[in-house]
Amino acid sequence: MISNIVKQIFLVFVHLLIGATIYAQRGHTTTIDDQVAAAYRRAKADFLRFEKAHGQFIQTKNTRMHYLTWGDGNGIPLVWAHGSFSNAYELLPIADSLVKAGYFVIGIDYYGHGQTPIPAHEVSLHHVADDIAVLMDQHKIKNAVVGGWSRGGAVATAFYDAYPDLVLGLVLEDGGSVAMNSFYHRLSEDSLAKRVNQIYYQEVVDTTYTSEFVAYKVLFDSSVKGSQFDNLAWIQKTAVGTWGIGYGLFKLFNMQTAQQFIDNIRKSTAVPLFAESAAMLEPKIIFRNLSVPMLILDPIGKDDLQPFERQNAALHQMHPHLICHGIYENTGHNIHYERKNEFVADLAKFLGEVKKYHNLR
Repeated sequence: MISNIVKQIFLVFVHLLIGATIYAQRGHTTTIDDQVAAAYRRAKADFLRFEKAHGQFIQTKNTRMHYLTWGDGNGIPLVWAHGSFSNAYELLPIADSLVKAGYFVIGIDYYGHGQTPIPAHEVSLHHVADDIAVLMDQHKIKNAVVGGWSRGGAVATAFYDAYPDLVLGLVLEDGGSVAMNSFYHRLSEDSLAKRVNQIYYQEVVDTTYTSEFVAYKVLFDSSVKGSQFDNLAWIQKTAVGTWGIGYGLFKLFNMQTAQQFIDNIRKSTAVPLFAESAAMLEPKIIFRNLSVPMLILDPIGKDDLQPFERQNAALHQMHPHLICHGIYENTGHNIHYERKNEFVADLAKFLGEVKKYHNLR
C-alpha cells in the first residue's frame, strides 16, 4: 500500500516533493526503529517477488524503461502513464480490479521515476511516446487503450499525437485534455508571482539519504499494515552513492526555483526540452480530428489543482459522440486514489464503449 507520505506528495500543488522531510524530522523510538527495520527486510523480499512476477525492462533508443504488467495478455491492453513523482506502482491498489474488468494492464515508469533512469540526452513527452511504441511492438500489441494521470495524461495525449493508429481509446485523469499552463496564462503577473511564491515558500528540500533503509524509513507509515514494499519504487540510488526520493526530477521538470517555474509558463520555448514539451502540448489542436473514444476524468473540489471544467466541457462539445466527460465532485487531483471504486467502474464502462466502437469482442 502506498504510504501516507507519498499520498501527501501526490496532493501537494504541482507535486512539490516537500513532505518527506517533515516525516524525516520526527523522532523515532527504538521500538519504532526496530519495527521499520523488520518491515524493510520484508519489503526487500516482497519487492523482489513482485518484480519477478510483474516487472520487466525494455531497452529503447532513449532509456532502459521499467514497466509492470497485470493480467494474462488476453484482455484489452491498457497502457498507463503515471503522474509526476509517482511510478507504475500507483496502479497497485486497483490493477487487479482493472484486470477483472477486462484489461491487460501495463504501467510504465517514464524518465526519472521508479526504475527508469533519466537519459543523458534531452527528452520530451513525445520521446516517452516513442518508448511506449517500442514496448507495444515488443509485446506484439497492435493497439491499446492509452491513459494517464496528471502529467501522465499529457504523455497519453502525446502518444495519440505521434501514434494515433496504435490507440483504441484515451483515458485522461486530470491531465492531457487541456493545455497545462492555460490556468496560469489567465493570471496577471502579480497574481502569478503570488501563487508561485506560495508554492516556493521554502527551498526545495534535499531528499537524498545515506542508505536505502533511511529513505525507506522516511516513507514508512506505521499506521499501515504490511511491508509497504512499493515504497522502494520511489527510491533510487544516485550517481554519488546516496539514495534519493524523486532524485533529479525537479531538474527534469525545470522546477528547482520559483523563477524556473515561471519560465516554464511565460518562456516555454526557452526552457529545457522536457519542460517545454509539457508546456507546449496543445490538446485542442491534437484532438481537432479525434477518431477514438476518450474518457476525461475531471475532479472538482475546493483545492482543485487544475480547474479545467470549462475547457473539458468545450472539448466534449467538439466530439460529443466520442468523449465522455466524467466529473468527480469534492475530489482532489488523484481520483484513482481517492475514488478507487468509481474510477474502476468508469474504466470498465469505458472499455465497453471502446469495444462497441471498434467492434471488438
